[in-house]
Amino acid sequence: MSLDALPRCSRLPLAPRLPALQEALGRIPDHAWQHHFNTGYYQGEWSGVALITPEDALLPLAPGQGAPVPTDWWQEEQAWHQMLALFQTSIRSARLLRLGAGARIHEHCDPDLGRPGGDLRLHIPLLSPPDVEFLVDGLQVPMKAGECWFIDLSRPHRVDNPGPGARVHLVLDCQPNGWLLQQVAAGLPDTPELRPGRSELAFAVFRNHVAQDITLATRLRALSDTRDFQAEVVRLAATLGLTFSEAEVKAAMRQGRQAWSDQWRV
Repeated sequence: MSLDALPRCSRLPLAPRLPALQEALGRIPDHAWQHHFNTGYYQGEWSGVALITPEDALLPLAPGQGAPVPTDWWQEEQAWHQMLALFQTSIRSARLLRLGAGARIHEHCDPDLGRPGGDLRLHIPLLSPPDVEFLVDGLQVPMKAGECWFIDLSRPHRVDNPGPGARVHLVLDCQPNGWLLQQVAAGLPDTPELRPGRSELAFAVFRNHVAQDITLATRLRALSDTRDFQAEVVRLAATLGLTFSEAEVKAAMRQGRQAWSDQWRV
């Protein structure tokens, strides 16, 4: 597999020792978790602990281009050493990221992961409540605790954790060498099909409802302000028992514009 042919995601054929990792996770004190620096990207609790960070990173959880430097706190925990030893590539960054119950990460892209020479990002869920949704291009990536996934996060993505309980992933940024690309390719046949998330399904129902109601469609079409349009869509959907946010309406609008543009590409 080449970097030019990376899939949206792949479940890698690796088997982390989940019980040992969860035990090690439970020994991390609460005060060690730091709030994520991208405060405009999320609501609720999103925090992390760094295992490996680039030497030029401005903050422990921040990206960088420098040499990877292991932090001190985990050196006596063999579970983390055994986990990282599975990866036959240079790990540029390793972070435990915790998304609290009721928290969400808004849709965004990480373009540095898609550029030439950029790292590949892997997710290893350690704690994952069943209702967590990790969506890429509006499709849910069905990650389960103990699995290892490559996800192309240069694409639009967002995360919602309605709870109960926190979601914790070990997130690795790795050099895309031959071994890692081979693992991504090997995982594709066993990668589950991605399906729309809850909000996407609710929005599809609402969209069909509007298509059959000329009065409602005309009313929405008359709203020229984008924020007013999004708020009114959310309000009207709620009267029909359909739940999604303004941010998710914005994402659906972006996906619609993208689909319109893509149909003209040769």
